[in-house]
Amino acid sequence: MSEPIRQNLIKPRALRSGSRLAVVSPASTPKAELVDAGIERLRELGYEPVLYPSALVRGPLYYAGSLEARLRDLHSAFADRSIDGVICTRGGWGSAELLPYLDADLVRANPKVFVGYSDHTSLHAWFAREAGLGTFYAPMVASDFGREDGVDLPSWKAALHGSERWVLGTDDGLRVLRVGDAKGVLFGGCASIVAESMGTPYAMQAPTRNGILFVEDIGTKPYQWDRHLLHLRYGGLLKRVKGVVFGDVEKCVDDEREAALLEAAILHNLRDFDGPIAIGLRCGHVHGANISLPLGVQAELVLGTDVELRILESAVC
Repeated sequence: MSEPIRQNLIKPRALRSGSRLAVVSPASTPKAELVDAGIERLRELGYEPVLYPSALVRGPLYYAGSLEARLRDLHSAFADRSIDGVICTRGGWGSAELLPYLDADLVRANPKVFVGYSDHTSLHAWFAREAGLGTFYAPMVASDFGREDGVDLPSWKAALHGSERWVLGTDDGLRVLRVGDAKGVLFGGCASIVAESMGTPYAMQAPTRNGILFVEDIGTKPYQWDRHLLHLRYGGLLKRVKGVVFGDVEKCVDDEREAALLEAAILHNLRDFDGPIAIGLRCGHVHGANISLPLGVQAELVLGTDVELRILESAVC
């Protein structure tokens, strides 16, 4: 295996049968019945889910408890040596409130799997920047495990149980917008959250060398995608990016005409970017089985005769 590009990446221990998973809600309140269904599915898969105190709390506003309560759950999950991983119930809004108060020393001393997507993009960026921890943009308890066929199990097991090399391709929704090859560290998340972080102390950072950027979103119109990408370019995030992967945009468009406009807006915005560009990866806000992506590891984007996103190293130890 080639030398890792991000030398300081801390890899959590792999999940296994019997792993204890802290179920937390750093953002909005989930539906209790979906959490119950997701927890039952996790049990069926051999895990031991542990519901944390604030996970189902309603309020203030749309939050799953006060800032202090959500922070306490997250810190307690990392501090508890019997917990093997932390998995969020849903996104919504609220994770960014926690950022100034998170304890990087605690996380570095107790590295473990962290799973979430959407609003939790801000937490992924913080874990990478402040603690050097590799995390997982992957299915959540209520949003995915709580619905039938909501989880792509092959990628979940490859990412979280540990596989040295594995591949995502056309069967996973990947399509070509621009041909080419690129190798780098996989990073990114929800496009709107990434864009809104720029110019703050908690901005997402590109890898120290080459990067492959993954971005996806929900309810984001073509002009909004164009605006987010322009913000990322002006903010300097794309300077070290060698390839871009967009998620499945089905939840961003109403029809084929709007889908075509969205793709045209992407290509217009990235007209001076000469790396490969893919779209359609079924990860994040999707209708079908949600794919797991490990963030912080080496990957290769190959778009030509082969259409593949290749994960080149295990994300866990």
